[in-house]
Amino acid sequence: MEHDQSTPEAEAATEDETRAALLERSNRPFAPIGKVFVQAPPGQAKRPGPLSEFVRKGDLRGLRAQLLLYGIISSDARDDGWSTTLPIQVWARAFDTTLTATPQSAANAASKILARLEERRLITRERKGRERKVRVTLLREDGSEKPYQRPSLNNEDRFFRLPHIFWTERWYDQLDLPATAMLLVALHEKPGFQLPTEKVPQWYGWSADTAERGFKRLEDLHLLTVAPRVKKAPLSPTGLAKVNEYTLTGPFGREEVKALLNRHDRVRASKEQKDVTQ
Repeated sequence: MEHDQSTPEAEAATEDETRAALLERSNRPFAPIGKVFVQAPPGQAKRPGPLSEFVRKGDLRGLRAQLLLYGIISSDARDDGWSTTLPIQVWARAFDTTLTATPQSAANAASKILARLEERRLITRERKGRERKVRVTLLREDGSEKPYQRPSLNNEDRFFRLPHIFWTERWYDQLDLPATAMLLVALHEKPGFQLPTEKVPQWYGWSADTAERGFKRLEDLHLLTVAPRVKKAPLSPTGLAKVNEYTLTGPFGREEVKALLNRHDRVRASKEQKDVTQ
C-alpha cells in the first residue's frame, strides 16, 4: 500500500503576521512621526494638523493605515527611499480589510484607504504592472504635499515615537478613534501636560467631548494617569483654578519607551559585534 507523499498545505499568513513582518524590516522598535501631523508649531494661523481630518471624518481605518505606513516606510534601512511596493492583497492584510470580506472586496477597500490618504496629501501611490502591486511613497506629515523628510532623531522637539507594540501587542484594536487621537496627542506632548478640553477644537481640531472620551478610554486601559492640581489664577473669583495633568503610563510611558529603545540598542550592538567576530 502506497503512502500519501503529498505535503500538507501551509496556513496562509495572518493580518498580524503580515504587519509584524513589515515592521521588522524597519530595523527599529518604533515609528518616528513628525509632530506637525498632530499640530502645527506655535505661531501658525492654523494649529490643527492632518490628524484632525481623520478624527472629524470618523476615519479610524484610514488613520491606522497612515500610522502603519510611518512604521514600515520611514526608515533608511532599505534602499527604496521613503517608498514600499507591495501587492494590493498584502496591503489589504496589513490594513485589516481581509477579516470579513472576499479577496476582491478586501483589495478594493485597501485601494480606497490609500486613495483617501493620497487625497489628504500624505502619500502618493503608483500602480505597477499586472500583478496589482502598489508603490506607496510618504509625503511630509503636515499635508503640504512636499517630499517626506524623516524627522531628525537628534531633535526630539520635532517628532514623537509610536512604539511598534501598538501593533504587535494589538493595542490598536483596543483603542477607538477618540482614544487613538488622544494617545497621539499625549505622545506629542511632554509628561504632565495640561490640556483644558475647551481648547481642543482650536488647538487640535476636534470636539472637547471627543477628547474627554479619548482620555477616559486611555485611563480605563491604564495607559494614562490623570493628576488633579490647583494652580494660581489671578482672574478667577477665588484666585485659584483646578487643572488636570496627564501622563502616559504603561507600555507608552516615557520610561517604558526609553527601556524599549535601550533593549533594542543592546540587541543591535550585540548582533553587530557577533557579525564582526564571525
